[in-house]
Amino acid sequence: MNEPPVLIDAATVILIRDREDGSYEIFFMRRHRNQAFMAGAFVFPGGRLDDGDCNPALKKRLHKATPEALSQRLQEPTLSKSTALGLYLAAIREMFEEAGILFAVDMSGKVVDFGNDETARRFAAYRKSLHDGQMTLIDLALREDLRFAPGLLLPYAHWITPEVESKRFNTRFLLARLPVEQQPSHDGTELTASLWLTPVQALAENEAGRIMLMPPTLKTVEELLAFQTSEALFQAASRRTIFPILPQAFTTGDGYFGVKLPFDPEYTIDAFKLPLRSRETSRLVNRNGLWKTATA
Repeated sequence: MNEPPVLIDAATVILIRDREDGSYEIFFMRRHRNQAFMAGAFVFPGGRLDDGDCNPALKKRLHKATPEALSQRLQEPTLSKSTALGLYLAAIREMFEEAGILFAVDMSGKVVDFGNDETARRFAAYRKSLHDGQMTLIDLALREDLRFAPGLLLPYAHWITPEVESKRFNTRFLLARLPVEQQPSHDGTELTASLWLTPVQALAENEAGRIMLMPPTLKTVEELLAFQTSEALFQAASRRTIFPILPQAFTTGDGYFGVKLPFDPEYTIDAFKLPLRSRETSRLVNRNGLWKTATA
């Protein structure tokens, strides 16, 4: 039998902003329809860990954070501190490249403000250079004398692409609030549209087929329904125990395909199996190109 593809470390950010009515919205971006992976799907911003994200020089460019503390927050004791820090920085880099949001502070400790036209133009150029591989995070930090702020990112979940897929990611999901000094925008290249939706709106749009949410995104949004305010969400996330989620592929009795989650009663991958959650959907099924959550 062929070995499953090597896992690629990655990070993605669930970006949250508050609404005037006290509820909150989530930021989604649509992947280009010509991309080989998740084409056309609405996703959270993020991407793979690059070598530059693990540059040792970045340790001196952190704001109120240490590699040791950040590593502990990921709840992966076998992960090296260098890789753990790199995952946070990959999330910061990808957020900037894809959405134009930068979790970094200036020498005064203030989050970078893009309200000034000249500053906005300068950082837009940096954004493109990072995306094109013409500069790295350490280059950006030195150029603008910045400190990156991984402490603004709160670990929420850990999803692993099923073994049946040809490209597999080992992805950490991180929660973050939208900095008040910045506004997101899709890059127009890899991401062709963006929108803010409440969890209820996102699930309704997916159900109606107006947007497409892939299993990890769909299940995460469904979980967020439990929290009426962002404050309740972040408080719960700070106490959350994170288990790696490796979905297990299956075929339904009527010929559709889906995945079982580790707390499904029929899940059989022992290394990832979790206690049953009787009140929670434990499967995702794809019917005619549309993913929906389901129970066993």
